[in-house]
Amino acid sequence: MTKYILVSGGVVSGIGKGVIASSTGLLLKTTGLKVTAIKIDPYMNIDAGTMRPTEHGEVYVLNDGGEVDLDLGNYERYLNVTLSRDNNITTGKIYREVIDKERKGEYLGKTVQIVPHITNEIQDWIERVSKIPVDETGEEPDVCIVELGGTVGDIESAPFVEAMRQFQFRVGHDNFALIHVSLVPDMHGEQKTKPTQTTVHSLRGLGLLPDLIACRLLVPQPLNPATKDKISMFCHVTSEQVFGVHDVSSVYHVPLLLQSQGIVEYLTKRLKLDQVHITSEMANAGKSLGTRWRDLTTGQERLFDTVTIALVGKYTDLKDSYMSVTKALEHSAFRIHRKLSIRWVESSDLEPETQETNAAAYHDAWRAVVGAGGILVPGGFGNRGTEGMMLAIKYAREQKIPFLGICLGFQLAVVEWARNVMGIPDATSAEFNAQAEHPVIIFMPEISKTHMGGTMRLGLRPTVFEQGTDKWSKARKLYGGAGTIWERHRHRYEVNPEYVDRLVSSGCIFAGKDEKGERMQVLELPDHPYFLGFQAHPEFCTRPLNPSPPFLGFVAASASLKEFEKQVAYQLSSFEPPHPEHSMVSEALLKGASEAVLHANGNDVHGVEMTD
Repeated sequence: MTKYILVSGGVVSGIGKGVIASSTGLLLKTTGLKVTAIKIDPYMNIDAGTMRPTEHGEVYVLNDGGEVDLDLGNYERYLNVTLSRDNNITTGKIYREVIDKERKGEYLGKTVQIVPHITNEIQDWIERVSKIPVDETGEEPDVCIVELGGTVGDIESAPFVEAMRQFQFRVGHDNFALIHVSLVPDMHGEQKTKPTQTTVHSLRGLGLLPDLIACRLLVPQPLNPATKDKISMFCHVTSEQVFGVHDVSSVYHVPLLLQSQGIVEYLTKRLKLDQVHITSEMANAGKSLGTRWRDLTTGQERLFDTVTIALVGKYTDLKDSYMSVTKALEHSAFRIHRKLSIRWVESSDLEPETQETNAAAYHDAWRAVVGAGGILVPGGFGNRGTEGMMLAIKYAREQKIPFLGICLGFQLAVVEWARNVMGIPDATSAEFNAQAEHPVIIFMPEISKTHMGGTMRLGLRPTVFEQGTDKWSKARKLYGGAGTIWERHRHRYEVNPEYVDRLVSSGCIFAGKDEKGERMQVLELPDHPYFLGFQAHPEFCTRPLNPSPPFLGFVAASASLKEFEKQVAYQLSSFEPPHPEHSMVSEALLKGASEAVLHANGNDVHGVEMTD
């Protein structure tokens, strides 16, 4: 029987349920257990694909093309698993399933209601998805972490809370545990327990009794013993069931913080995990994972040298908009034993118009770009800020500063080259001007222009390196010399095939293309220390212990040429793919792509300039 651990939150949202859920799963994996995860988002959207990143954070993309909540990125990174779109449940998905069944007459004429039809669908979904293999073993997981988004008491969460109340009886007491994450405010040194008491009382009134209370403190000071005892007394739990989660130097320390307070021992006893059969191979793998993770976090504390990256984006007001990008940079910095310093640059601040309206922001932005060891331009949608991005790209190209362009950054590198090297001053993207005379970037012909939710080019796709690139391509060497690589995509626009020959003849080399040789997917300038552009989003496949190859090369090059050469040599000798065997996902990829088109609805972020 699968063991289920529900992670709920109280008082406020955004206090770290995802990190605590991921950390708990990681600790269970170190014991040799197979762990999967499900995120419940109570919003009505079918998926996260149509949301502004400045409102909800990054839209994370899975192998099967699912556009999901960024917490699934945490799950994949911490647990080193490959999840599917079904691992993200939304109210929209549940209601669509129930309504589809009602239209087919599957309820035999009964009145369809929240209880039992919606709540049953939620339970059935969780039970079904929890049994899908997600790691290299290909076996059913032992434990499923279920994170309930939002806070207890929200109107939209009510059906899910009721479903989980029923679910605990469906699976049995020994197979269901609840971790409730609550804010403990620190008022000038005094830790307040009343908010936690209130949210736990509300939760109990809804029929869910927390097994563990994770007290989140937004200060570096740990939970006081007196505070712990008070919460224990008024929330009807023992002291060993109360954990403190205070601010630490990085989120990678959270698993060790939880482990030090006995969370593994408690869950083992509570869920009888010691009765789950664990092979010696899995036990050894878990032990190795624990050792490597501890070495990673303790080694991070001993770093002194810094690598500085200018992240030139258009959604920098909310750093979570670039969650996977920052994680990929962090993982790469860990590998080369450097502290990472990110200089957040709002791209529009680099534009001449800003100098006239806000000179301070203009000069601060350029000071950050000029002083960085490397310049990164990530993905995005719409015209705003793109001129500033191209100015940063031009600076990196001309001054031989390491550069990495992702998705929109890749496309803008092509536009910048066409304008300033090929001498086409009005070159642009059709995304910015549909009537442009020289659209070097165009809308992909097969993409829907009426339905935008879930209709982009999404999911895991191959990139084939051109013949001869093994002799000079930095990108190919970083992937261990492989002729074909696989990364996740999320885009509607591509390089205009009519301009490819002119671009290449002028020195802009497309080292990698799609499997048909029709779409340009990797841009590289051979005479530059490090100038790479990827149409894909390699940040989605990064792992703390196995960083994304192009990000690793970029961060290493930004640190020093010697460090870059060292990492290239390492990748060529011991490269590990940042994703599972592709034969395992090909069927899911095709199924996900067809379902994405079938269920597409609503207005996506493109066309409405998703963050403005």
